[in-house]
Amino acid sequence: MFGGNDARWWDGGQQVQASQPFAPRKLDNPLDKITRRHSGRRSRTHTERKRGRYIQARPAGSDLSDIAFDATFRAAAPHQQAREEQRKEMAFAIQRQDLQRKVRVKRAANLVLFVVDASWSMAVAERMAATKGAILSLLTDAYQRRDRVGLIVFQKDRANLVLPPTNSVQLAQRALADIPVGGKTPLSAGLLLAHEVLTRERRLHPDVMPLLILLTDGAGNVPLGEGAPQKEAHRLAEKIAKDEIRSVVINMEHAAFDQGLANQLAEHLNAPCYTLSELRAENLYQTVREEMGRS
Repeated sequence: MFGGNDARWWDGGQQVQASQPFAPRKLDNPLDKITRRHSGRRSRTHTERKRGRYIQARPAGSDLSDIAFDATFRAAAPHQQAREEQRKEMAFAIQRQDLQRKVRVKRAANLVLFVVDASWSMAVAERMAATKGAILSLLTDAYQRRDRVGLIVFQKDRANLVLPPTNSVQLAQRALADIPVGGKTPLSAGLLLAHEVLTRERRLHPDVMPLLILLTDGAGNVPLGEGAPQKEAHRLAEKIAKDEIRSVVINMEHAAFDQGLANQLAEHLNAPCYTLSELRAENLYQTVREEMGRS
């Protein structure tokens, strides 16, 4: 059901060239209230781990793992006169409610994982060309950061990780060159492989901030098991949403034939669904960057 990293895992179908990459304009990327210090730097996000730069403090509550002593002393200072009895045994009286915990920020990489339906449809050639162009453009934009982009393609009877998460434009160009299109739509296989890839990335890089971009008409017709393929895909989508993986659905069905399946899938993913009447690399790139910029 799943292929390896070889883009030639199926000899059928038609090959589609990438749209011309373009130089994207610089955009901030405040995902999860991130701030960019300089262009060419990693994103910053709050971290619960004892690593990262200490930027402020907040009441510790029940978590005493990373106490901010300076803030704790400041919180206790106004109460010293009222704690005269306690100060008979110590120079400075600190009580539990004074304890402050450090708030840290850590440089964290963004990961955009494209999951693309490469089965045959009226829009497939345009879909694949735009996706390839957008990936190359995002990689160019992230060249000096540690942001990464990956690509899963599903078609015929399997899903394949064509481009493992990378920030290498050269690797992406080689991987994207020979992706064929055609065949049936194993939507469940694509969702399952996406979940596996992002789960593995989170385990290896706990502070990674993933964004799943799913380009499909939402009509799966190849199940992993023996059940109905559409219901199976919806269950997998709900699992992705439950694991708090942020997703975006790009509905690639032609407006004249749209049955609302992409919107249904987006609901199970707890994700927005966009319809791009004219999908170009610039449109897709801009859509992804805007989604990454939402807090």
